[in-house]
Amino acid sequence: MTDKKTTEGAPRRPEGALRRGWTTGCCATAASKAAFSALLSGKFADSVTITLPKGEKPTFPLLEPVLQADFAEVGIVKDAGDDPDVTHGAHIRARIRHLPAGSGTVFKAGAGVGLVTKPGLPIPPGEPAINPAPRTMIAGVLAEVAAEHGTHPDAEVTVSVIGGAEIAKQTWNPRLGIVGGISILGTTGIVHPFSCAAWIASIHRGIDVIRAAGQTHAAACTGSTTEAAVEQRHDLPDFAFIDMGDFAGGVLKYLRHHPVERLTLAGGFAKMAKLAEGHLDLHSGRSQIDLSRLAERATALGGDAQLAASIRAGNTAMEALELCNKAGIPIGTDIARAAQDVALTESDHRLEIELLVYDRKGNLVGEAPFRR
Repeated sequence: MTDKKTTEGAPRRPEGALRRGWTTGCCATAASKAAFSALLSGKFADSVTITLPKGEKPTFPLLEPVLQADFAEVGIVKDAGDDPDVTHGAHIRARIRHLPAGSGTVFKAGAGVGLVTKPGLPIPPGEPAINPAPRTMIAGVLAEVAAEHGTHPDAEVTVSVIGGAEIAKQTWNPRLGIVGGISILGTTGIVHPFSCAAWIASIHRGIDVIRAAGQTHAAACTGSTTEAAVEQRHDLPDFAFIDMGDFAGGVLKYLRHHPVERLTLAGGFAKMAKLAEGHLDLHSGRSQIDLSRLAERATALGGDAQLAASIRAGNTAMEALELCNKAGIPIGTDIARAAQDVALTESDHRLEIELLVYDRKGNLVGEAPFRR
């Protein structure tokens, strides 16, 4: 799946126009085409060009080609552009062997490519973690090359990634039951820098795995600090945790149509304050803390005019929390209840939701117990 980009310590988006890159599926497709072409022609070219689903035609230099009597193998170095992708620079290789006519395209996981062990993903357990779109792309280029040489495209395709097992530790794969390496991903072949869609897709796959395993209680957390705190509170299996990041809406809207019985929704005070005001994208660049509204909440809870003025004149939500704590105003619990109301509405009351609010050190500062 995609790399694990928790919001605490997340990479900063660079200024200016961002350069696109290529997915692991795109690179595996290019390597497969180059290897199959060499197997049929008896020699490797210096580069390979493929056509992506939307018509783009990237060209890739080849790395460490190997040609034997019964197989051909070559690598492509992945360029993720300006996206902070953990697979940027990965050496992705494809080895192609002939199979008897009518065998179809058979996919194997080489070193560094994971195997699926849990249901709920687009690929069934026991299969290499090569997603459907890359499989289709690879089968397509094999058919293209075979037609050029007047032969059949039936072949065994083994995809490997140098160091993939180590790279996978920085991804969601271990949690999703993909063992031994990374996944070969991508629907269009193109990496769009800082793509929200990629993260939300991983959230959806995580929920699919939770449901397929029959797990009735899931936890969605904004980052590693809150996740560690929830781990201490609830005895949940690792795969039951959803790395929500800033995408509360991505979690809640998917659960509306693919519900579990119970959800623990946990986050820092600032992000939960945004959710309490109805913001479903909690990123600092796409939603802002309303300090005036926090001041109004504090006043409604019994805070005096001086406290309200101090909150309005402050810089951050955490400063507002500290001021309220000193004054004995339970603003954390108020935010938890309001955020829970928003979450229940967005999920169409299809599941019970517990809302937990933490400070930066992982201390619980507000909670709203499970309710539907």
